[in-house]
Amino acid sequence: MSLFFTAVIFILGLCIGSFLNVVILRLEKSESIGGRSYCPHCKHPLTWFDLIPVFSFLFLGGKCRYCKAKISWQYPMVEIGTAVIFLLITNDQLPITNMAGLLNVLFLFYISSSLIIIFVYDFYHYIIPDIVLFPAIIVALPFHVSWNYLLAAMLASGFFLCIFFVSHGKWMGFGDVKLAVLLGLILGLPNILAALFLAFFFGAIIGVSLMLLNQKGLKSELPFAPFLILGTFMALFWGPEILNWYMGLFIV
Repeated sequence: MSLFFTAVIFILGLCIGSFLNVVILRLEKSESIGGRSYCPHCKHPLTWFDLIPVFSFLFLGGKCRYCKAKISWQYPMVEIGTAVIFLLITNDQLPITNMAGLLNVLFLFYISSSLIIIFVYDFYHYIIPDIVLFPAIIVALPFHVSWNYLLAAMLASGFFLCIFFVSHGKWMGFGDVKLAVLLGLILGLPNILAALFLAFFFGAIIGVSLMLLNQKGLKSELPFAPFLILGTFMALFWGPEILNWYMGLFIV
């Protein structure tokens, strides 16, 4: 990509990430997405200068201009994370030579935005919002309506459904079962296998680390959707390489 095109995609990702932060906040408060942005602490309406992605956070020292309350690091992290993912998607889809290629990029932008919302919301609230998940599934179906993707969705969701029933919902929430449908439709086979492997791998590492630091016990609840989504993004961009590396471990 040219430097100009890279800058355009990065700035677009920052702006979309800023919007995703608004969606996440208002989902929590059951508010309409429309209307002016405001400080969640003092409720003061924000001006355009307060809403420049990343820059406003840094310029204001991570504090509200009006009440001086600290602004969560979630905001710049979501903005930068969205921008980086948009760049990876665009670079992975180049060259875009026709309308089908452009639509696929826009589809991946939308899907990745939905996954980022789910990631953050589940991380904080241990809930996967259906209002974000179901539209993403509906949009994904016509883009990937083939047995490869449908079978991946059935296998992934069926696997989690078995865990849900065996554990009576203690090891896996039903929201993860529904999320697995979307992830299968995004990745297809065999990339969904890489995503699941990575999700359990990172989940085990973080879970053990938290127990060693006395932050969590064996019976503590840990949101799993962030690990699934992290694994999905990695499999989306580097799925074949990850699978080849994993299979190489068993080949002498």
